[in-house]
Amino acid sequence: MTSETRGEPRGRKIGWTLVAGGAGFIGSHLCRTLLERGERVLCLDNLQTARASNLDLLESHAGFHFVRGDITLPLPPEVTGKTAAIRRIYNLACAASPGLYQADPEHTMMTNVVGTDRLLRLAEQSGARFLLTSTSEVYGDPDVHPQPENYRGNVSCTGPRACYDEGKRAAETLAFDFARMGRADVRVARIFNTYGPQMRIDDGRVVSNFIGQVLAGEPLTIYGDGSQTRSFCYVEDTVDALIRLMEADLPEETPVNIGNQHELTIAELVEALGTVTGQPVEVVHRALPTDDPTRRRPDIGRARAFLGWEPTTPLLAGLRKTYAWFASEHAARPRTPLVAAARHEPARSRL
Repeated sequence: MTSETRGEPRGRKIGWTLVAGGAGFIGSHLCRTLLERGERVLCLDNLQTARASNLDLLESHAGFHFVRGDITLPLPPEVTGKTAAIRRIYNLACAASPGLYQADPEHTMMTNVVGTDRLLRLAEQSGARFLLTSTSEVYGDPDVHPQPENYRGNVSCTGPRACYDEGKRAAETLAFDFARMGRADVRVARIFNTYGPQMRIDDGRVVSNFIGQVLAGEPLTIYGDGSQTRSFCYVEDTVDALIRLMEADLPEETPVNIGNQHELTIAELVEALGTVTGQPVEVVHRALPTDDPTRRRPDIGRARAFLGWEPTTPLLAGLRKTYAWFASEHAARPRTPLVAAARHEPARSRL
């Protein structure tokens, strides 16, 4: 019996929730939560940047079905064949850390533009509600603080981060154009820094970087003088907000910031990790990367008003959970993930 038929009552049509990028860090947490809510989840991912082992936590669920595919290409028949039954589409399909999205900038841009267009057309055909996960990077290095959704940003369209920044801005344009033309019911979430278990240790984001260096017994690398600020939201809070946004009836077509309003410097994050690990922390300084934002904090007034949401996980509590997970992964012997046959197929790529 396949995952397409398990648990499906005869004669009753059960809808699917499509999660593009569902094997990734936030995507895998979202898939798990949706399954726990009783939804049937169709996970689409090319596994280009995802930890394939994230799927180990999902594939035992009767309502879960994984499809390997790249949204820059025509959608696989395992997805298009379910068009009439798709009720919700979450688009999380893009590398989200600078090192990973800059490694293949053309693919990053095409994932955001061509891939989002393909998924919006699927939403139009199926009548599904569509949620785009955009990013705080659309604000660039902001000169307005904190950043409200009506701030138009300070973004370089030619810099090394533009493939992601401008790609997400273009994806938002597509989503709202579909909405204005009555072609799809859309939601747009602008996600600020999210952290937690199931991150790649080499993904280049500051929390995973620091924890990886602690576990390796290395000094922590601070880019610049450590005075730049970020706001860190624990992954379970982010997922809660995404589901609320998907299900909310919004009073207007608008992006919604999803993040934590508690702002701290990178130097303060180092101190917090020292508290969590109980170990003295050494640091080394490197040059600040090009176009790296100096300040970042969301205005979450819309999320409070429209979704009744704000993050509830304190930073130290979230860091403890995250550090414990990374420590257990570090201590575990290498193993071969339990994978479905589709996960052994060669990755499909347009490049």
